[in-house]
Amino acid sequence: MTRVAIVTDSASDLTPQDAQAGGITVVPLEVSFGSERFKAGVDLTTEQFWQRMVAPDAPFPKTAAASPGQFRDAFEACFAAGAGAVVCVDVAGTLSGTIKSAQIARDMLLHREIHIIDSRSASMGVGLLVQLGVELAAAGRSAAEIARILEGRTADIDLYVAVDTLEYLKKGGRISPARAAIGGVLSMKPIITVREGEVVQADRIRTKSKARERCLELLTARPLERLAVLHTMDPDVEAFRDELIRRVPGGIDPAMVSIQPVGASVGPYLGPGCVGGVVLYAR
Repeated sequence: MTRVAIVTDSASDLTPQDAQAGGITVVPLEVSFGSERFKAGVDLTTEQFWQRMVAPDAPFPKTAAASPGQFRDAFEACFAAGAGAVVCVDVAGTLSGTIKSAQIARDMLLHREIHIIDSRSASMGVGLLVQLGVELAAAGRSAAEIARILEGRTADIDLYVAVDTLEYLKKGGRISPARAAIGGVLSMKPIITVREGEVVQADRIRTKSKARERCLELLTARPLERLAVLHTMDPDVEAFRDELIRRVPGGIDPAMVSIQPVGASVGPYLGPGCVGGVVLYAR
């Protein structure tokens, strides 16, 4: 049986422990604070990122796509370790140039079987697909089968995050100043989602507590297979997780619901104090 290696990028927000446990190779994006540059998750942990992010007078962090060379090295390392094929799942191509780097690296290795999947999402919207890919590989599915299944499941991924402000998305260039200004009217608390790779507002709620309530409603509107709670150093995230588990249609094993801190590749666009989740809806 040909072993299939699963590769992703750091915008998947998989923790190093999760990646290691699943045998997942994570290619880091770059994050910079002024003149200081770091590889997300490699020489800057999630905790260190948020310490810098909220420090007084800290420069706004900027992210940069992983390079083709990084992906080529990652793919070659997988083959050197005995893989016969690679499936690489990346952050939406509309949000980052990272997937283009992966595609260039694939084209450098035409003699190898490498499949590149555009998740059309971010954070654990990528991560849940990666975890599904690991399970399919462990079950003996071929790389082509895994790629086909994951491509088909991108439409079943949904992400909702209650944010305090759209200012961070504006600073990061993910929404226009006009859209950010509309979101700030009357101090509304936006709930953002990703639709076909684009960041959009799912709703605008008057208070933080009601925004979180609405987020819970959106995440549990349909039966689901997988669930991950997202947060940006929110102190009440465990209470949010417990309530989310309670509301899942048909129930869900609490052990299957992870709490994932948003890391340096996505965190600059959300800012601190956000909470939400990603679901893979059942078919």
